[in-house]
Amino acid sequence: MTQLFQTEQTFHNRFRATGRAQRFQATRVEDWRIWQQELRARIQELLGLRRMLATPLNARITESMTCDGYVRQRVEIDTEPGVVMPLYILVPDSLSDSSRTAPAVIATHGHSSGGKFAVAGVEASPAVTDTIRKHNYAYGVETVRRGYVVFCPDARGFGERRERLMAAPEALLDSSCRQLTHMGMPLGLTVAGMWTWDLMALLDYIATRPETEGEKIGCIGLSGGGAQTLWLAALDERIACAVISGYMYGVEDSLLYLAANCDCNYIPHMWEAADMGDVAALIAPRPLLIEAARQDPLNGPRGIQNVVEQCEIIGRAYELLGKKDHFATDFFDGGHVWHGQDAYPWLDRWLRA
Repeated sequence: MTQLFQTEQTFHNRFRATGRAQRFQATRVEDWRIWQQELRARIQELLGLRRMLATPLNARITESMTCDGYVRQRVEIDTEPGVVMPLYILVPDSLSDSSRTAPAVIATHGHSSGGKFAVAGVEASPAVTDTIRKHNYAYGVETVRRGYVVFCPDARGFGERRERLMAAPEALLDSSCRQLTHMGMPLGLTVAGMWTWDLMALLDYIATRPETEGEKIGCIGLSGGGAQTLWLAALDERIACAVISGYMYGVEDSLLYLAANCDCNYIPHMWEAADMGDVAALIAPRPLLIEAARQDPLNGPRGIQNVVEQCEIIGRAYELLGKKDHFATDFFDGGHVWHGQDAYPWLDRWLRA
């Protein structure tokens, strides 16, 4: 075999030598506050949030359907000039009396989901039906049936927001992350930043809904939905409780070693500043649950140990703040799926208190 002169090991060496310059290492609460402020500001810059363009929400309800135990509304909001986010809102029948309210939960989706369709249990095609079954994807439906008002948005590049090259009906489970990356990066924009900006706009919209309890908002998501949950909860304290499923990987194992992962995972200069556990530590002391499957191939070559190490970083932040009980993990046997066994009680514990 011809010898190959590869570069990958150089990147591993560089990450180990210079990565995580703004890692979590505070030993005093006062130092943690400074670290949190500085790392948040750095991440906002790296994601491109300061380059996004604000616009009125202009919310409109386009359809309403009665389902088993809840009403499903389709809503559109504007997140930037000319940029529309469609979403489903699932409202439990228990709120049919207009004077009643319930906590809100944003249920974000990952890849191969058809966007909001799988999370909201909308079997828009046989492929969506199959992915719901394989990944336990309809967690939006499971959540509304527990009495929450659930918001299931399409992230940019998914579902009804696929770009031109992925617009064919047979590409419903595909994403436009690569196209968005190529179009946005020369402008200092990232897919993760676009997602986070849009979810912040969704939080603004949730505050206008009469059914919701404004200060009790949770966010949950699998895989790419876990990524969306991570960035939003780390940067916006309006998220009172979070569940990140299938997305708490150390970047060296899961994004360097598995460098063929989706473009949406890659943010210029991010690894110089922080690893995923450092980013998640910004959520402290708000309640955070990490779900991770022991046999998830995205854990990387060392398996669940990669996740454990990131959770140890997070746990130290909660311990420093005297809130150890606000952080929990659910490591389970299985593949890259939403588990939910501890997630729903976690939401109940912190959003219904």
